[in-house]
Amino acid sequence: MRISSNTIFDSNVASLNQQQARLLQTQQQIASGRRLLTASDDPVAATRALEISQADATNTQYASNRDSARNTLSMAEGTLQSVTSLLQDVHDAAAGAGNILLKGSDRSAIATDLSGRLQELIGLANSTDGLGNYLFSGFQSRSQPFANTAAGVVYSGDDGQRNVQVSASRQMASSDSGADVFMRVKNGNGTFATQTTATNTGTGVISQGSVTNPAALVAGNSYSIAFSVVAGVTSYTVTGAPTALAPAMAGIPYVSGQAISFDGMQLDIKGVPANGDTFTVAPSTNESIFKTISDLIAALNAPVVGANLTNSLSRGINNLDNALNNVLATRATLGLRLQEIDSLQVTGEDIGLQLKQTLSKLQDTDYNKAISDLTMQNMSLQAAQKSFVKVTELSLFSYI
Repeated sequence: MRISSNTIFDSNVASLNQQQARLLQTQQQIASGRRLLTASDDPVAATRALEISQADATNTQYASNRDSARNTLSMAEGTLQSVTSLLQDVHDAAAGAGNILLKGSDRSAIATDLSGRLQELIGLANSTDGLGNYLFSGFQSRSQPFANTAAGVVYSGDDGQRNVQVSASRQMASSDSGADVFMRVKNGNGTFATQTTATNTGTGVISQGSVTNPAALVAGNSYSIAFSVVAGVTSYTVTGAPTALAPAMAGIPYVSGQAISFDGMQLDIKGVPANGDTFTVAPSTNESIFKTISDLIAALNAPVVGANLTNSLSRGINNLDNALNNVLATRATLGLRLQEIDSLQVTGEDIGLQLKQTLSKLQDTDYNKAISDLTMQNMSLQAAQKSFVKVTELSLFSYI
């Protein structure tokens, strides 16, 4: 087979170009630190690297979401910690207001202090996250949730909870409805609430009572305990509505502090009720923390003292306990969410590290191998160039 000089020249030039291209590619890999300069370098690895890059970007976004949720939840927890301290202060003030040695002016001073604490509570309930988003307004993050009106404090937010995607399979509430925290607090003992009638003139004080037999409770039923004093003998009659008591309780002799039981409930009345005094028992309803404090202020400012004040203070203190428990329960859920976020953050960081390690193996340069390849390719190119020089000298004209 005849091989022409053109064939020798063309073959050597093509070989030199190929070796120079490989040498250039290796130099670029070392300079850039990337093994995959184009998808054509390794299509399978490039596709896999793209998938992992997208997964890493998603994981990074989840981490950002968790940081945002943590900040909001931490601010809400801090606010509710202040609310807790405020309620404890109001509770102590209400307990001290029952001291029989206090004068009307002393109680008025306490009422003035509670008025200030009420305004402080409204301010805390209207707290924001620093970006103008209200913490306790539900989905209405840009609308102030609580306003003090002539009819009392009203809530204009909603029941929504703003959810944040904190992982691929977990959405977490980053906010709480102000209605659940501040407005929907069951009064009484959570099942029923006792109340004295404002027209009572005796010294009878009713307890909050308790449930002794849940199965015997009559849903939606209310009761009235009416006292009668005849010839120095005090008795009471209990009536139920809309369902009457069975058996009836009428003309029961009254003993101060003795348990009064009916329809699965038990309570007691202490003191000396007057003829015609009446106490009521009704199913517990939602009562806002603001109303509880407002009622305490009204009771302390009222000119009439005695059993009515004692009953009002007792009722208010009990409802403050319920409000405090409700706030503490909310704080507990906030703590659990913050704890979960911390756990997810650790997991997310581990996942991010694994993704970056895998991505590095796919697309980053192995410098030991690259430098070794560069040395070999450079040596091969030099050898090819020298051999090409020798080949070019094989010309017939050199011997003529």
